[in-house]
Amino acid sequence: MTKTYHFIGIKGSGMSALALMLHQMGHHVQGSDVEKYYFTQRGLEQAGIKILPFDEKNLQADVEVIAGNAFRPDNNIEIAYADANGIAYKRYHEFLGTFMRDFVSMGVAGAHGKTSTTGMLAHVLSNITDTSYLIGDGTGRGSANAKYFAFEADEYERHFMPYHPEYSIITNIDFDHPDYFTSLEDVFNAFNDYAKQVSKGVFVYGEDKELRRVTANAPIYYYGFKEGNDFIAHDLLRSTTGSSFKVSFRGQELGEFKIPSFGRHNIMNATAVIGLLYTAGFDLNLVREHLVTFGGVKRRFTEKMVNGTTIIDDFAHHPTEIIATLDAARQKYPSKEIVAIFQPHTFTRTIALLDEFAEALNQADAVYLAQIYGSAREVDHGDVKVEDLAAKIVKKAEVITVDNVSPLLEHSNAVYVFMGAGDIQTYEYSFERLLSNLTSNVQ
Repeated sequence: MTKTYHFIGIKGSGMSALALMLHQMGHHVQGSDVEKYYFTQRGLEQAGIKILPFDEKNLQADVEVIAGNAFRPDNNIEIAYADANGIAYKRYHEFLGTFMRDFVSMGVAGAHGKTSTTGMLAHVLSNITDTSYLIGDGTGRGSANAKYFAFEADEYERHFMPYHPEYSIITNIDFDHPDYFTSLEDVFNAFNDYAKQVSKGVFVYGEDKELRRVTANAPIYYYGFKEGNDFIAHDLLRSTTGSSFKVSFRGQELGEFKIPSFGRHNIMNATAVIGLLYTAGFDLNLVREHLVTFGGVKRRFTEKMVNGTTIIDDFAHHPTEIIATLDAARQKYPSKEIVAIFQPHTFTRTIALLDEFAEALNQADAVYLAQIYGSAREVDHGDVKVEDLAAKIVKKAEVITVDNVSPLLEHSNAVYVFMGAGDIQTYEYSFERLLSNLTSNVQ
């Protein structure tokens, strides 16, 4: 294999995962990106994958170019050079659509929960049999001998349309990405088109009224908590150490399962994975065994302890995701005050879902808001400020800055949940430094 894959924008979450996977399969991989540090680059550096500055010279004759979706001729010199000189390149999703044809592929789509569910599916499957996978948190694993491929299917700009998997989970349909989708019906149409491309089985959350409308060319299996679904999770026991539940399939008991994670949404994620693997013919005893050891994915309810204070870092940036994350925090820490620190992500989403954000954040005991994180793809920021969101929240809601997070110290016996898809981690790190300095001063 002398060909080298060159990734334009290799630090992107999907791009870094794909680069790692191809590297592990024995391919030569390199990439270019901005100098700013992103958490996704750690795995690339550990693997010894070369990360270069953007430069026309990176596009040598022997490279196959994979380009990140954020980069265009007007904002990237490598893309501009490729276009001007007739150098072919594929976007991430275009490459993936071709790549997955060599495997039994299992996709995970949905407005929310797809990264966690892909991570769970990949963990269980790769512990049972040789599996390659791509997860949206920047994690990838490749094996030259793998028969199966588990991957995350992203709906933004209909990027999942080149994908034709054998099996797919669809966790939910919700209105998001208002900078691209025009309405909930537009979102539904995208998922419905994707579902029609699945060849052997579509597994959808049966208590989502939009998913109940989906039609497909393969059998549709509904999963949920209520009667009327094919796979039903019941006899739930949620504790401070995780969740246990039983699953039945059309009246047949499949047994009890346990997961070391929190929140009703994770029980549903697990039920989807159980349903898919059961239908695909895998031994449920092996599925049961490996669900117990799933440790989660990056930036999804990631916990750390800083000098006696519990901090949770989560990617939640949509009202539905906020509610799920706060529900998980309450399950694990029922006797503690739940303090939410939230950064709205994109002005278009904030405007479109302002009331829903306020309602979701009211699930916390106290709320602190960071400034709205604008996206480079947004031309018009609209007429919205983070203070507009604060005014709609019934609970105490205060706007903080990254340079002054000291208002967070007003709480005792609290768990701090930092949520957002922008640079909310800079606020988190600022708070960690503050906690460390307080301890140092006491000593």
